Amino acid sequence: MSEKRVLKEKLVEEISGKFNENHSFYLVDFMHMPVYQAVELRREMKKNDYQFKVVKNRLALRALKEDYPDDLKNRFRGPTAIAFSADDPVGLARLIKDFSARHKVLTVKAGMVEGRYLPEEEFNTIANLSSREDLMAKVAYLMAYPLTKLLRTWQAPFHNLGSMLSQLKSKK
Repeated sequence: MSEKRVLKEKLVEEISGKFNENHSFYLVDFMHMPVYQAVELRREMKKNDYQFKVVKNRLALRALKEDYPDDLKNRFRGPTAIAFSADDPVGLARLIKDFSARHKVLTVKAGMVEGRYLPEEEFNTIANLSSREDLMAKVAYLMAYPLTKLLRTWQAPFHNLGSMLSQLKSKK
């Protein structure tokens, strides 16, 4: 086997591993992106625990599982990079959208979010969602609010009794 073939097989295994490890990823067209912007994007991705990999389309297609939709496989045309997220697909989508808005160089071709195919048209919907932490904070608030209200209701008679006794004491 030639040395190039061995390297390509290792690359296919690496990409396949990333597809298996990360339940969410986006295919990104990075045409006309200067190197300094690519470095900036990679830094932002690494800082937020995301991965960004520029791949050859043929090798990425070999690494894809058979059960991925054909629509996704058809998006591997032209310059393609893959942005991976293990835990937070919304945060990754927001990062890509913000970077694209600042520099006007990235376009999302398609993606997989939590195992579900995401066409290009639905990307902005995902990017505009609240983050997981924000949603969890809202749920916690909604769960705690009735308990807080109940506690205040129980404390009101004791507070009123205390102020009434205080007024009686001041009158004597």
